[in-house]
Amino acid sequence: MAIILVGLNHRTAPVELREQLSLSGCGLGMALEELQVYQPLDQDNASEAGLQEAVILSTCNRLEIYAETTNIEYGRPLIQRFLGQLQNIPPDVLLPHLYFLENEAAIHHLMRVAGGLDSMILGEPQILGQVAQAFNDAQAGGMTGPVLSHLFARAVHAGKRARTETDISRYTTSVSHAAALLALERMGRLADRHVLIVGAGEMAVLAAQAMQRNNVSEITFINRTYSRAEALVKKMGGRAMNWHQLKEALAWADIVVSATSAPHTVIYATDVQSSLAQREGRPLLLIDIAVPRDIEESVQDLPGVQRYDIDDLRSIVDTNLSQREAAIPLVEAIIRQETDFFLEWLNSRQVIPVITNLQRWAKTIAENEVEQALNRLNAHDPHTEQVINRLANRLVSKLLHEPTMRLKLHAAEGNGNGYAYAMRELFGLNELEQIECNHQSPTCEPPTSDGTPSICTLKCIIQPGESFV
Repeated sequence: MAIILVGLNHRTAPVELREQLSLSGCGLGMALEELQVYQPLDQDNASEAGLQEAVILSTCNRLEIYAETTNIEYGRPLIQRFLGQLQNIPPDVLLPHLYFLENEAAIHHLMRVAGGLDSMILGEPQILGQVAQAFNDAQAGGMTGPVLSHLFARAVHAGKRARTETDISRYTTSVSHAAALLALERMGRLADRHVLIVGAGEMAVLAAQAMQRNNVSEITFINRTYSRAEALVKKMGGRAMNWHQLKEALAWADIVVSATSAPHTVIYATDVQSSLAQREGRPLLLIDIAVPRDIEESVQDLPGVQRYDIDDLRSIVDTNLSQREAAIPLVEAIIRQETDFFLEWLNSRQVIPVITNLQRWAKTIAENEVEQALNRLNAHDPHTEQVINRLANRLVSKLLHEPTMRLKLHAAEGNGNGYAYAMRELFGLNELEQIECNHQSPTCEPPTSDGTPSICTLKCIIQPGESFV
């Protein structure tokens, strides 16, 4: 068994390709259903290519498929072909943009994604929820099992630790959010402030959302195309004004955030000056986040007016980004720790069956011996029977404790198969449980005539020159 990842993201693929492969809602559900029954081209080896579990992580910046497969050589091209057929993308167009990771590298990558280290915006908080949602969607579609369930639980835990134990997400790197923070710093609480948003594009929307998160009293949208301002009001609340009402809007506002796509100035010093008499001395904060700038620079010479532009905000963003970057080593340490925890659990799965069977074998022997001993006693009271049973159980526990702990330790180091086989051989557990051979060694027994995989032997597991140490 192996964990594999096939995907693309903002570093490897252009936005046009990412848009084609973006999955959400019903589209994601249908993709999961199709992936569940997807078969390799080589039907003679269909059983070798099985994806026992799979999760599709789809965001605006990435599409990644995590899977547990019986055979990497079949599982990888199966997922690649599946991705291409989602939108009939030719292999020569798709394959150069894909990356492929397996086992520990795939596990570590997911931890980095959940921790915010692989995002376009370092430490973005949204990705953690998207990772959790991706698993929930796969689980609802019947595509998850113990391995990916444990992996994604660990990844989400790593992401939460990164955000609570470090500064990776604590300082905004959004210009629009920085504008809101600047307003909060200059104006104090925003609950009783009037905010005017000039423009109706993405930056204007983000600025309005940031202001609303800080509980502004009222918000007004103004745009050269009134219908676009009105559309934002329907979506976000507030009110819309016509462009010819700009001076009236400037007199009303306490904070103005301008974010148009105009190639020239849209708010002049004369516009602001003509509104000052109606303001009755109230201070006015102008924040220009447009490029080219929207607000004439000389407005800052007017009494009671403060003006900041994108460069002022950029210095805030850059400072915040450097603080986030300083947290990277701490996040990497958390990710390394959580990866090790998962690998320890994953490797221990190799030996859990043999430990269970060893305990069952020892308990059966102890029970039989206790029964024979009690039968030899001519008479015994319940207390004597209880003491003897407790003695037998304690002997079994103490005798098995050390080999069980050592077996788990070797499994955590990746040597579980060999030691598990030795345990089966030494205690005669082969009738209780056998392990299929998954090694590619010249000393391995070939499959049987009907194609059934051979059973592991010590000769198969221990390679020439190796030994149990």
